[in-house]
Amino acid sequence: MISKNLSDYNFEFPKELIADRTAGKGKTRILHCPKDGSERKILKSAEIISLFRPGDCLVVNNTKVIPARLFGHTLHGGKVETLLVQPLIPAENGNARFEAWVKPGKAFPVDREIELAGLQVFVESIKADGARILRFNATPQELETVMEKEGHVPLPPYIGRPDDEEDKKAYQTIFAKYAGAVAAPTASLHFSEDMLKQLKTNGVEVAEVTLHVGPGTFQNISVENFTEHKMHGERYILTEENAEKINQAKRSGGRIITVGTTSTRVLETIADENGLLSAQEGITHAFIYPGYRYKIVDGLLTNFHWPKSSLILLVSAFYGRENTLAAYAQAVANKMKLFSYGDGMLIL
Repeated sequence: MISKNLSDYNFEFPKELIADRTAGKGKTRILHCPKDGSERKILKSAEIISLFRPGDCLVVNNTKVIPARLFGHTLHGGKVETLLVQPLIPAENGNARFEAWVKPGKAFPVDREIELAGLQVFVESIKADGARILRFNATPQELETVMEKEGHVPLPPYIGRPDDEEDKKAYQTIFAKYAGAVAAPTASLHFSEDMLKQLKTNGVEVAEVTLHVGPGTFQNISVENFTEHKMHGERYILTEENAEKINQAKRSGGRIITVGTTSTRVLETIADENGLLSAQEGITHAFIYPGYRYKIVDGLLTNFHWPKSSLILLVSAFYGRENTLAAYAQAVANKMKLFSYGDGMLIL
């Protein structure tokens, strides 16, 4: 009987194991978790290259984190903060519009005008989940320029420090191409350019998907029966070229190894019952939890995730609850670093 109780996916860890800085691309540790049940071992990240075979296909997320956190003030001088979540169709005069998370909420009633990073902003409406629809007195291009200059890297809240110049590179993966994420697909932070070059030399195919990670990735599940949880929607794209790369690997007997939960959710959203893909784009609300039957993914590289999160449920669906919690206990015992800037695990 598979447990549907969220409390069964909890684990204890010392707070000092939360990584607030990255060790550097290609310099982390990875817990190898063989799918055949053999002994788990901790490897240097560069050593996982030997675990991939010629003909395997590594699937990465090429989204790029935007400096989505903007600070400002009300017209009366009160301090405010926003996290720009998702761009919306501009108003008729070409003004940029964004769905945003805001604080404090009382400073953002409908029809209120505020200032963010030197731009005038108008609160158009409030969504059921509390998000605001904001209209900027600037075009999308002008807003992008301001964000690059004044915006802040949206580090996860548990890191507990302000972002700085180092984060602008550290929180961006080597695969980042298309701007739109408010959180990094952090499993890809384990790869350096040298590792990528070696993988390709060894005959491993690398395919890309795009999933613009939203702030819902940090949302807590608020119900004990986690099957009642509703996932946030995130925009994804799989091109024809990349779909064919993955399909060809699958047909040829190669393993499909996803880098991160974001790539995993895209492939499992699109794959048919035969584990094949077609080019597609849309919004995924995929919620993968124990009991789910994977259609295409053969291996998974992922970080260690927050207790009782949708992400640890996805991993447990792939590796099993007992195995997952045992792997987490081993990571904690060996003082591996946890969460976005931390170490990782490879289930293969």
